[in-house]
Amino acid sequence: MKFEELALRVPSNGVFRTGQILSGTRSVVDARRQLDRWVKSGRIIQLRRGVYALAEPYRKTPPHPFAVANALKKASYVSLQSALAYYGMIPEHVPATTSVSVRRTEEISNQVGRFIFRHVAVHLLFGFNEVEVAPKQFAWVATPHKALADLLYLTPHSDLMEYLQELRLELPEGFDLNALRATAKRIGSAKVVRAIRLLEELWRREM
Repeated sequence: MKFEELALRVPSNGVFRTGQILSGTRSVVDARRQLDRWVKSGRIIQLRRGVYALAEPYRKTPPHPFAVANALKKASYVSLQSALAYYGMIPEHVPATTSVSVRRTEEISNQVGRFIFRHVAVHLLFGFNEVEVAPKQFAWVATPHKALADLLYLTPHSDLMEYLQELRLELPEGFDLNALRATAKRIGSAKVVRAIRLLEELWRREM
């Protein structure tokens, strides 16, 4: 495969998995060797084993961190602080992209950024949608309700008022408290239910 052919086959942000380009090749071994040569020459960047991105001069648009996070680990979606910041629900800048996955907890750093993956059981893999996070770039992102519920579920002592006050949560327009309660019920965590009750008390005070 020639490099020009590769550049035409990958998405506009330049991010691709080896499986996307190796299908139909005459020699998988030769194709992998070619990928290694392009990495050494600086034409492509290895984000992790089996996941690559075209280097800046060769891609059409910068890859969005959420799209990269989805590519780095299958069966994952962006959630917790990253999704909450995306919806404008927390004021702080989030330096890493955090996702939820049924696979093991892992942190990956590469030239695009830092990516954190938190493990959850299979039955908790719900409450996310495909979102256009940048022009022609799509990623699986938790709904506002699930992002908050995931954070409460995975954070120790999240049912303490002091922790909830420190979050400085702002509810986006149209936020449905009933949907948040239903999400907590489906998760089945008493801690999350307690935390949401405290949040509702906090929000009532601020109204």
